[in-house]
Amino acid sequence: MNDAKAKIVLVDDDITSLTLGKNILAEKYDIITIPSGEKLFKLLDKIRPSLILLDVEMPEMNGYEVLGELKSNERDANIPVIFLTSKSDPVSELEGLNLGAIDYISKPFSPPLLLKRLEVHLLVEFQKQKLIDFNNNLQEMVRAKTKTVLDMQNSVLRTVANMVENRDEETGSHIERTQDYLRILLDAMYSKGVRKNEIVSWDRDFFLQSSQLHDVGKISIKDSILLKPGKLDAVEFEEMKKHTIYGVRIIEEIEKNTPESSFLFYAKIFAGTHHEKWDGTGYPNKLEGEAIPLMGRLMAIADVYDALISERPYKPPFSHEETVKIIRQGKGGQFDPSLTDLFLSVADQFYEIVTERKKNS
Repeated sequence: MNDAKAKIVLVDDDITSLTLGKNILAEKYDIITIPSGEKLFKLLDKIRPSLILLDVEMPEMNGYEVLGELKSNERDANIPVIFLTSKSDPVSELEGLNLGAIDYISKPFSPPLLLKRLEVHLLVEFQKQKLIDFNNNLQEMVRAKTKTVLDMQNSVLRTVANMVENRDEETGSHIERTQDYLRILLDAMYSKGVRKNEIVSWDRDFFLQSSQLHDVGKISIKDSILLKPGKLDAVEFEEMKKHTIYGVRIIEEIEKNTPESSFLFYAKIFAGTHHEKWDGTGYPNKLEGEAIPLMGRLMAIADVYDALISERPYKPPFSHEETVKIIRQGKGGQFDPSLTDLFLSVADQFYEIVTERKKNS
């Protein structure tokens, strides 16, 4: 990001919160404090903030009403908003996220957490804008389809994907490995003629590059869940599962501002369907069989293989043989039967990726 301080607007009717927030943020950001939603809209006639911190419980015009007004105004709709609240209410949080808030921060503020959340979200918004700016010129560039264009696009996707991966150190090079696994599966499909009529219409470069965004929704998962050093409980797991929904939402927001977004078509499918299961017991939509897009069914195998063979806070790594056995047992249950057979025919190549990357790490 550039050297200029990001402009943050803090909206809260509580003078104590305004003072505390300003004291925490003033050194790093250009912070403006506003006591009401009405005054916020007057301010937005004059300035364009990088992000708005918006209190939920305010008199006259509460945070939800302010956010609704922001989103209905084309000029202000894309300003990222983080809600501030002293309540812990999942229903209210979901309502705010559905309205378009990007996160919730609890009051009273924890200075380190407030600073870290702002740092992460401002970086996300910066990279999102880079992606939008890139796509505004993508249509003409794609016609030429030069290696330079593909390298630039991959760089942006890689940057966004790295932000996801860097929030969760346990995943290591998960994104890169799953991309390699998909390349192996796609090559095998071409060579064996599997689903040839469908895959022939895919843009191979877009397919592989866009797979990097399959976990982009994890940006919206709270640190306390994403970084938990142990197995998630039932409530936490339900929240973690929402990363598929959040991922689709993030990509759709980018699409709204992008005249040429064909490669995001692939990314949205990966993000939204890689946890669906062949027997209909997956999430988020419990799709079944052929109703699950082929891209999602392919990513399901790549994603599970890497999760099993990698170390996690709640488990040691499985061996390659154990991992292959588990995926074989999932044939017709968790996984597409024909794609399971395809995986079994190239499983050794998956393990070569794992051993090669370990050697180079």
